[in-house]
Amino acid sequence: MRASARFASDLKLAAGELCLDFANTVEWHASDAPQERLKDYASLVAWSREVGVVDDAGERRLRREAARHPAQAGRAWRQAIAVREMLYRVFVALIHGRPVDAKDLGRLNRTLSDTLGHLRVEHEGDGLEWRWVGSPQDLQQMLWPIVHSAADLLTSDRRARLGQCADDRGCGWLFLDTSKNRSRRWCDMGDCGNRAKARRHYQRSRRREADV
Repeated sequence: MRASARFASDLKLAAGELCLDFANTVEWHASDAPQERLKDYASLVAWSREVGVVDDAGERRLRREAARHPAQAGRAWRQAIAVREMLYRVFVALIHGRPVDAKDLGRLNRTLSDTLGHLRVEHEGDGLEWRWVGSPQDLQQMLWPIVHSAADLLTSDRRARLGQCADDRGCGWLFLDTSKNRSRRWCDMGDCGNRAKARRHYQRSRRREADV
């Protein structure tokens, strides 16, 4: 599990929404050779702890439960990957002005129906707050806040700020563009943005040389 935790911790977590960070757990998602970062249930749990979806006690509990029921853990991991890919397709369709596939929308609503069944308003101090409730051993519990995050984003004005890295190699990274003029184009200016800047500089230099 330690190796999985280190593996998950070097992922970029600056998409602006929990559901987008989850969608970004594949590198080069829009390329012909995507690279899976959540390769098993252990890495899914490690990522969930990294982003705060589960706490230390929850991580230990899920690890123990997965060790006791490896087949169930495998099914939970496959379900999480299927949900992630569905969300990614929905986000990309909206970003590029395409209709959301009816099958994806149906799956989103079925997953959301199960998710909302775990959401309660409960006392917290002198007030009330939203709280996730269910069996502490539920191996899919990390999906509840992720799916809720996605539904909240998709039905809010923030949806118009969804963006995708413009890198032509297929980076595919999703983000919420919070810039004032909605000008963000890259996952990270120090990564794909710098590559594009260097390429433009090279092309300008070649043109100037050709004009001499």
